[in-house]
Parts: sequence; structure tokens; C-alpha cells
Amino acid sequence: MAMAMAMRRAAALGARHILAASSTSSSGVLLRRHMSVDAGAAMEKVRAAGLLRTQGLIGGKWVDAYDGKTIEVQNPATGETLANVSCMGSKETSDAIASAHSTFYSWSKLTANERSKALRKWHDLIISHKEELALLMTLEQGKPMKEALVEVTYGASFIEYFAEEAKRIYGDIIPPTLSDRRLLVLKQPVGVVGAVTPWNFPLAMITRKVGPALACGCTVVVKPSEFTPLTALAAADLALQAGIPAGAINVVMGNAPEIGDALLQSTQVRKITFTGSTAVGKKLMAGSANTVKKVSLELGGNAPCIVFDDADIDVAIKGSLAAKFRNSGQTCVCANRILVQEGIYEKFASAFIKAVQSLKVGNGLEESTSQGPLINEAAVQKVEKFINDATSKGANIMLGGKRHSLGMSFYEPTVVGNVSNDMLLFREEVFGPVAPLVPFKTEEDAIRMANDTNAGLAAYIFTKSIPRSWRVSEALEYGLVGVNEGIVSTEVAPFGGVKQSGLGREGSKYGMDEYLELKYICMGNLN
Repeated sequence: MAMAMAMRRAAALGARHILAASSTSSSGVLLRRHMSVDAGAAMEKVRAAGLLRTQGLIGGKWVDAYDGKTIEVQNPATGETLANVSCMGSKETSDAIASAHSTFYSWSKLTANERSKALRKWHDLIISHKEELALLMTLEQGKPMKEALVEVTYGASFIEYFAEEAKRIYGDIIPPTLSDRRLLVLKQPVGVVGAVTPWNFPLAMITRKVGPALACGCTVVVKPSEFTPLTALAAADLALQAGIPAGAINVVMGNAPEIGDALLQSTQVRKITFTGSTAVGKKLMAGSANTVKKVSLELGGNAPCIVFDDADIDVAIKGSLAAKFRNSGQTCVCANRILVQEGIYEKFASAFIKAVQSLKVGNGLEESTSQGPLINEAAVQKVEKFINDATSKGANIMLGGKRHSLGMSFYEPTVVGNVSNDMLLFREEVFGPVAPLVPFKTEEDAIRMANDTNAGLAAYIFTKSIPRSWRVSEALEYGLVGVNEGIVSTEVAPFGGVKQSGLGREGSKYGMDEYLELKYICMGNLN
């Protein structure tokens, strides 16, 4: 969490530096002016819809930070400040926890049907404000508008799905060992949930956690990223409008270490759910030990994308492109290593580079844009570090490999050839628009290389062979495997990783279990 604050400071410094540099160029000034007009119109549309919230939400009331402090939310495409939001800490978080704890007793006592109806109304309101939410997301996160629209639909799908699953929380009856006894198993809500969410999917990572929590009867304190709090606040506002009671959803943002510590130390918070880096996930897991909280973690990935020599090249190109460059490479399930069998390496590389060249980099508000900026200057510097490490060890830049001429935190879609396992690009998650190509010889080599990592979130394979698809899918040490498909996420399937990519699952019927406790009841003397 401290790292997040450091990244924000670095981003602000980087933005000021680049803006100063671009001020000497007339084309740079014109570009910024064009973007600013678009951003201004977009903000007006969001404001007119009543969805621009800058205060935290505690107990159904919009409140400033108690000490009056604020933090800037910046547009990564322009460096301009979109809004100043409340910078909250431990005191506000403690009050949010108290509110959630108080509301839990009434919310959890509602029938499943009543909770379901409220969630369904929330879903409908999100869909009815789809465009405004997408605009807000593009402004504060940078992703292209068409991707933001997809995320709103995807995020809303979790609310709809769990509204339905709320009515299907079944217990069990166990055949007794004695005739005068009855043995029952109930599923009951775990209690107050602390949900810590990232900036790369500012709506979907919230709804994927809050949807099942509310459906089960839990109440929630959400801590969105300091980079993208506006989407979270707008979604929470719509939840209130849907009739979800005050205190069932609370939102605090700002001082990440203080908020995190308050959630971890509270005995009233019975579960922590987190999506983000493995390093922060480990800290949250360790911090939850003192109060023995239930924990679910969706952490970093290092996804292999294996292209076998019997693959349909067109399908493999399309799938690899989607798996790698969605959200400018800023997803935990991005193809971080593209392993290509030697027999088709040159053919694949040539076709892949041609496809990457067609990607249009620009402001996400522009219709033609397919690649937006990275979230901040620190993210660009990380990509540069990985590229420099790779080239110093023998990799070759096949396309891109530098900052984009647009400036700010834009980076060219990049393809790097002959990447080996001693490079950072192979060992760690680049989280940027960089596609490393790695040749391999045999199926066994591909599996060994793919599993040679502590991460285990997502993997992709491309082959026409059904037997091979079974063999390789079962051998890969990953929680998600896409076969001839680059986009695998859906609300109806379990999402999560193995090894150091996390604990638990989100989405699907399995995601409900993360917010439930089992209670065994033994009833005696019934004869």
C-alpha cells in the first residue's frame, strides 16, 4: 500500500516533467488542448448524471476526510486533475467498519429474495448509466472507451449473477448416527468484509467482490485505489439509489497503509478480499493472522501463452493479441510470455508484429484508440527497466521498445524477440504493452518453461489437437487455462490462481463460498 502512494508521487512528478517538456512543442500543446476539450465534455456528462462523487461513503452519508485532506485524481492521458477526493485514514475506516457491523444484523436478516431484488435494481442502474460510468473510467484509468464499456457490462454481470445466486444458498441434512438425533448444516454470512481493489479494473474488481458479499448477507467496507476512486464512488452511489441500505456498502480511500491497518486490526472485520500485487497480498495475509480473518487473494500473474506448431495461426494471433494488449497490458491475466514452437516461430512472429502494428495508441476518449496510456510514470519506468534488462542479455526489439511520441505515460506496443528465462520479462510481470516471444522445441519444454514461475493465475494454449489440449491444460500449474481463446473471464466461472497467485475463487457459484461460514447443528432427544 505504501508502494501505491510512492507510485502516485512518482506519477505526479513524471507528469509535470513531461508536460513541461511538451510545452516547447506547438503540436504537443495542440494535442493536450484537444484532449482537454474531450475530457471536459466527458466530465460534464458524468456530473450531469449526478455520478461525480468526491467524498467517502460512511453509513449512507457522503463525508469529507475528518482532517479535510484531499488527494488529486489525475487523467493519465493528459496529466490534468479530474477531481480532489477525500484523503481518509484510520479514523474514517473505523467508523465505516462500525457502520457496516451495525447494518450487518439487519441486512443479513432479510430474506434472500429481498437481497436479490435490491442487487437486481443495482445492476439495472449500472446498465442504465453505462456510458457515464465508462467515461469516468476512461478519464481516471486511461483505458479506451470501448474497453471501458465492456468492463461496465462485465462488472454489472456479477451483480446480476449473484442477485440470482442469493436465492440458492443451500445447507444440508446429514444422516444421523443415532436415531434420536438430526444433523443439519447451515451456510451463514461471514460478517463484515474489507474489500481492497486495484486501479486496472475500477468497477469489475469491486462488483466481483461486493456482489457475492451482499448476496450472502455480508456488509462491506471498500477501499478502492487512490488512482481510480471516482468509478467506485459512482457505483456506490447507484447502490444507494437501488435501495441497498445505508451502511451495507461503505467506501473509504486515501491513506492506504492506515486504511489497511484499520481493516486488519478490527475484530469486527471477519474477511479480507484483495486483488493486487503479490507483495501487498502477502502483507494482508500476514496482517490477518492476528484476528484469524478469512482471506481471499487474487494476486499477480506471469501468464504463459503457448503456441504449438499445429495451431491455427490466425486464431493464435487473435487470441494472443487479446490476451496481451487488453488494457495496454495492465491486467493480471495478460499473456506475459508468448512461447512459440520453433517450427512456426518466424511465421508467427511476422504475423504477430503486423497485427500489433495495427494497434492505435491514443486518448481513450477517441473512438479509434485501442491502446491507452499506462496508469502513471512509475509504470512506464518499470517497463523501461524490463526492456533494458532484456536487451542487455541478448533479446532483440522487433517492434516498439520506447515511449510513444504522445508523451505522458503512453508507451509503444512492443514485441521483443528471443527472450530467455534469465530476463525480467520472463521471470516477472511487466504490466505493460510488451509481448516477449520465447521459442521452444517440444511440448515437454513448453510445459516446463510455463510452470517455471511462482505465479499460477492464467495460462493460454493454442493447438488443433484435442489430446494435446487435454494433456497440456492438466499439466499447467494455473487456476485458469484458455484453449484457443485469449479472453477467459466470465461471471459464471471461478476466477483465481494457485501457488503465489492467490487463495480462493471469485465469480460463479464457488465465489459465494468465500463469504459464507458453515454451521453444524446437532439436534438431540427427538424420539
